[in-house]
Amino acid sequence: MKIIYLVLLLTGAALTTIAQHSKVNEISSGVPWFDDRGKVVSAHGANIVSDHGRYYLFGEAHYDNSNAFAGFNCYSSSDLYNWKFEKIALTAQDSGRLGPKRVGERPKVLRCSATGEYVMLMHTDDLGYKDPCIGYATSPTITGPYKFRGPILFNGQPIKKWDMGSFQDTDGSGYLMLHGGLIYKLNSDYRGISELVADNNWHGSESPAIVKKGGSYFWLTSDLTSWEKNDNVYYTATSLKGPWTFQGNFAPKGTLTWNSQTSFVLTIAGTKDTTYMFMGDRWSYPKQASAATYVWQPLKISGTSLGMPEFLESWQVDSRTGIAVVSAPGGKPINMSNKKHVTLAGNWITATSDGSINTTEKGAVLTIRFTGTRISLTGMIRPNGGYASVSLMDSKGRKAFQTLLDTYCKYPATILLYKTPVLAMGTYTLKLTVLGEHGNWSDKAGNIYGSTGNLININRFIVGQ
Repeated sequence: MKIIYLVLLLTGAALTTIAQHSKVNEISSGVPWFDDRGKVVSAHGANIVSDHGRYYLFGEAHYDNSNAFAGFNCYSSSDLYNWKFEKIALTAQDSGRLGPKRVGERPKVLRCSATGEYVMLMHTDDLGYKDPCIGYATSPTITGPYKFRGPILFNGQPIKKWDMGSFQDTDGSGYLMLHGGLIYKLNSDYRGISELVADNNWHGSESPAIVKKGGSYFWLTSDLTSWEKNDNVYYTATSLKGPWTFQGNFAPKGTLTWNSQTSFVLTIAGTKDTTYMFMGDRWSYPKQASAATYVWQPLKISGTSLGMPEFLESWQVDSRTGIAVVSAPGGKPINMSNKKHVTLAGNWITATSDGSINTTEKGAVLTIRFTGTRISLTGMIRPNGGYASVSLMDSKGRKAFQTLLDTYCKYPATILLYKTPVLAMGTYTLKLTVLGEHGNWSDKAGNIYGSTGNLININRFIVGQ
């Protein structure tokens, strides 16, 4: 046992060391992100707080085999690219609304300007989603630990709703938004509700987020489709009280909001420009811990028009100037038929149309050996896409990063699937293993959603020098 434990410690140390010597220089959507420990960033249903020159990301921790509450994680960054794991800001409780066999979702942290305290709002529930309630927790420091206080009250009663968001106006007032178009104003200490500001009675309208530009408010929200993605829409108003005007989709119709669901909008105000960053979740039920990813995109806002007309796989934003630019390509694409780099094990089929490789065979392996500073994989996501595991090892056989890929999507599209941080120049081995599994789930009515197969398609890989 001591020998095994020592091996695990050494493996973890190697992974951390390699991660600490790597660097991310852009935001890439739809691919796994890795923190300073080399572990997958787990922070869905998130928001970001800018505090004393750093960005703090709060989101849901997850398990891969259960939706039970696993805590709310806190990460920090100076550039929105490289994330340091701070701690589990709010841990699972021994009992109560965030205790065993309970759900905790969508943590939203606000700094109360009146008290200097940090207040975290969240949705609590049972595993059947039949006991919804909005709870809150507090901390004197931004990273926590936060103390769970129970339900936040309005007129002495809990608010028994689920999908929620938060917004802090330019005057320091804090607000809680809920599905259906509800918005409440928080008390001056953010520990209670002072008034119901608006009840729009919209259909569905989950995962709400509000952003303000000039004198206009923009309310982004999704429809009711369980863990499935949909075409999110937005409303505008000149006052939080309304009236709110429906404006339609903010991403092209049929893209399902670039295959994501709204979580938050971060305002990055700089010396030369302001970038409004859409933060969306690309859920992967049930493997939310390892395979779910993020879609972060710059929004275009003009007058009452807000949109994401094109999908940027990778882009950069200067947090000092506020200027956002598209990232330059990171290398030359290499075909999967390149025998110098590529080794296949199992029943892979080469597509005659584009040279991509496909398989549904559990245990089939793709191995790519390369010399460089990073590697990217592109492939197709589709209605019958499945799961694959990916690991990256250095020349000494030390594991640098490991994650899962989910290639399911309601519509077929060739996209970036995987991208490492920039590593030290060296020789590395990427190993992709087909799991022979796919994501499925059912809603409260028993309707089945998700993939219909286990297909993995890899199109190209790109080596950075």
